[in-house]
Formats: sequence, structure tokens, C-alpha cells
Amino acid sequence: MARLIAPSILSADFGRLAEEIAQLEALPVDWIHCDVMDGVFVPNISFGLPVVAAIRRLTQKPLDVHLMIVQPERYLAAFAEAGADILTFHWEATPHPDRLVQEIHRLGKKAGIAINPATPAEVLRDILPEIELVCVMSVNPGFGGQKFIPYVARKGYRLSRLRAEVGSRALLEVDGGISLETVGDVPWADVLVAGQAFFQAPDRAVFAEQLRRSPAGFT
Repeated sequence: MARLIAPSILSADFGRLAEEIAQLEALPVDWIHCDVMDGVFVPNISFGLPVVAAIRRLTQKPLDVHLMIVQPERYLAAFAEAGADILTFHWEATPHPDRLVQEIHRLGKKAGIAINPATPAEVLRDILPEIELVCVMSVNPGFGGQKFIPYVARKGYRLSRLRAEVGSRALLEVDGGISLETVGDVPWADVLVAGQAFFQAPDRAVFAEQLRRSPAGFT
């Protein structure tokens, strides 16, 4: 399967958001990644339901909604209604991840679980066959523009092996510090989230295709 490219809208120019979304709609990218931050789970506040709903009205591309929030169970239905196609919550943010996965599926959406850089891959062993996406954080969540954490690359290889062991079909997504300089460290990633590197690229279409053609295929 070809690698999927998911620009993080957090790095877009929010003063001209409609124009940014219109450009993404025409570019060779696959998903739009929406980072929702609450200022509690992470030390920053980004945007919430109205912005996700506005983005949904402007694009046909799948919305990959990454909930960096406490008590994500309180907001699953609202973000599903706002237009999310994939709802990803953090393993560290809830004591009942299986319950949330079931609720996301009940809402008719794909379920993802994100894990912070220091969270071991092995925590997902039992639930991996039940989800569609694992978001591997390669920076500490909360801010765009951070540097890629090198040891996360090793965790991705462990997740890839674990996925094969348990018979999961979940996609492995990497989020944080992804650029042309770091993408070679994550050949295991099926989905590449790129923020500043994407939106600051001189030619976003060329950048997206360069990411897509980067080394991949680890099994």
C-alpha cells in the first residue's frame, strides 16, 4: 500500500483557512490531520468542534481528528457529528480505552489510539486487532514545530512486528517532526503527518510526493 500523507492543519494559516483547505483539496494528499488540544492534557490550546465542522464543509478528504484532551469519551459523539472520519484518542488520557473504541465504532467512525513517546508499544498488544490506526507520537504532544525524537523510530519497528503477531490491520501513523530529513527514520509508517515542513514547503505538491516516495515497506 502506498504511504498516506496527512498534513496537520495546526500549521496552516488560520487567517486564510478556507484558502488553505481549498489548496489541500487540490493537492496529492490523502487525509487532513486535525490536532485538538485542550490546555490540560497538553500545555496548549488549539481549536475545537466549530473549526472541525468548518473544515468538514470545505473538503471531501477524510478528517483524521487527533484528540489531545482529557476525558475524550465526553466528546466522541460531538466530533463524530462535526465530521470526523477517524477519531484518535490518547492511551494515556483514559482508563477505559476499549470502551472508547467500542463507542467510536458505534458512531460509525474508525478508531485510533495515540501513544506518547515514552509509552511502550506493548501496551497496545491486546487492543491492536480492534482498532484501525495507531498514532505514534514522535514529539511530546502539545506544540507544532518540535524536533523528531529518535528513539521513537525503534518503537515503530516493535509496533510493526507486534501488529503482525496479533493479526492486526491497523495503520501505523507517525506524528511529530516529520520532514524530508527525518522521514527515512520511519519506514514502518503507513501514514505520515507533516505540519510545519509541509506548510512551509516552497511547493507543497512536490513535498507531498517526496514524502510519499520516501523509503517504506518494513514488515
